Amino acid sequence: MIGIVSYGLGNISAFSNIYKSLDIPYKIISSKDELMGVKKIILPGVGAFKDGMKHLEELGLIELLNKEVISNKKPFLGICLGMQLLGKKSYENGETKGLGWIDAEVIKFDFSEEEIKLKIPHVGWNNTSYENKNDLYENVLNNSDFYFVHSYHFETKENVTTSVTDYGIKFVSSIQKNNIYAFQFHPEKSQESGLEILKNFANLEFGV
Repeated sequence: MIGIVSYGLGNISAFSNIYKSLDIPYKIISSKDELMGVKKIILPGVGAFKDGMKHLEELGLIELLNKEVISNKKPFLGICLGMQLLGKKSYENGETKGLGWIDAEVIKFDFSEEEIKLKIPHVGWNNTSYENKNDLYENVLNNSDFYFVHSYHFETKENVTTSVTDYGIKFVSSIQKNNIYAFQFHPEKSQESGLEILKNFANLEFGV
């Protein structure tokens, strides 16, 4: 059973529609009891980092997420904001502490010293280039296009990067650390390539 965390900042209906169409068991979770009852966890997210951490804290989910993902090794998938929250801190709307699962910071795109003129936020289709292909990219071609919506990006000191994307600079577009997987782009909005990623997560046997 896949648990999709509902904390007020995720595109929950898109995930439920996809898994319903694939006849894959899932449930929407917003409490500690519900979180303990699933085998895999998806943390989607759109919006500000500070709001994301605040909502998780208000629902009492931070400590339990640490237990279920870090201690109990349940497969975890973070998407967009759900990836950024894995870092140690973000500088969006002031410095905010994250979950700290990855030694990383979340920083804003800054093209002020570059000759290129690119819009922020980064919105739309862009491709990804594999650095370390993992199980979730099975049947997904290198340099496939995915849909992005973000102004901040993940900058990590750990060797966890599985793909990068070029938007003026090369930034981390996906990571994996043991049972933790995360994507800066939105697989639920990325047509066939994104659908393959969500199917692969559902079929993942790691840690189950």
